[in-house]
Amino acid sequence: MNITRFTDYSLRTLIYLSLHDDAQQIITIKEVADQYGISKNHLMKVVQDLNAKNYINATRGKNGGIRLSRPPQEINIGELVRAVEQESTLVECFGDNNQCVITPSCQLKNMFAEAMESFFSCLDKYTLADLISGSNKAALQKILIQKIEP
Repeated sequence: MNITRFTDYSLRTLIYLSLHDDAQQIITIKEVADQYGISKNHLMKVVQDLNAKNYINATRGKNGGIRLSRPPQEINIGELVRAVEQESTLVECFGDNNQCVITPSCQLKNMFAEAMESFFSCLDKYTLADLISGSNKAALQKILIQKIEP
């Protein structure tokens, strides 16, 4: 399974937002992009998608920004990856434009489908809260948040 950069940025954005103890705090897209050293333009597309899928609330305008739409413990990682990766296909035979000549008698599709289900089954065990729990949260905050604070 290959996770797209879009999914990676989606997860990183949610991690960053969850590190702020005040759930009502508005964070700018620029702040997230700067902290991770990623393109603000690309991140804007990610934020738009996360907002449409109700993982975050995005507010436009001068005082606008983003924040989590629900607590981190209510954001399941498997569900998120499925939602963001829904257009991605592991192999050609999973897609709509399958032109592989051996598809009718090939067993790879079944094996890959089973492997993907195992992959998602593993991710389903975790929430966003698991990614930022305990000492891991303090370490992430030190890396990402205190980087810009005096």
